[in-house]
Amino acid sequence: MTSNYAKVFQFMKLIGQLKRVERTGWVRNKVKDPETVAEHMYRMAMMAFAIPSHLGLDRDKCIKIAIVHDMAESMVGDITPWCGVSKEEKNKREEEATAHIASLLPDDAGKEVYQLWLEYENQSSPEAKFVKDLDKFEMLFQAYEYENEYNRPKELQEFYDHTRDKHTFSTELVKSWSKELETLRNNPQPDSSLPEHKRPSKDEVKGEDLSENSQSPKKRKRETESK
Repeated sequence: MTSNYAKVFQFMKLIGQLKRVERTGWVRNKVKDPETVAEHMYRMAMMAFAIPSHLGLDRDKCIKIAIVHDMAESMVGDITPWCGVSKEEKNKREEEATAHIASLLPDDAGKEVYQLWLEYENQSSPEAKFVKDLDKFEMLFQAYEYENEYNRPKELQEFYDHTRDKHTFSTELVKSWSKELETLRNNPQPDSSLPEHKRPSKDEVKGEDLSENSQSPKKRKRETESK
């Protein structure tokens, strides 16, 4: 029984690391207080709830794939094409990490986690293809948000260029989202995503310190925990 608890706690610790692994692309582009891998996967999972029933996709399976597809990064980090690691080596590291993480779970759960990850890697189901689209679109939407939040119009264009060159959206739904996002990006509008009474006032926005030397509460918390 003790060893079972030890495995589950090790699993929790590894998965918890994802709350601290910052997404490499944003760090490389000097985005202040960049999102973590866990934050990226959480929004992807929530986006999976937007699947219209007529698409015939298994919503629960999509959510599960979204929350396991990057879990290996808790051990190997967020490896991107700019990290100098070959695709073969990246796949090897991530497969080994995924197998280890899955081995910490009860047999049935561990097998399901590993198979869902493998399905995503091999793009062997409609659900895996849809989640791949979500992965790319969530990144584009995050780039759009950062450009707006930090007043960096079109400065994160490389993410759009790279996605266009390397990925073709396989689902019409996400393809339509991508087109609409590009329209919004080219024709900036006031942010109306929050109710009027919750949106910060102009004075509040002007009062925020967005300089390079300023630190967010999240960043200060990480530095305090590391001491």
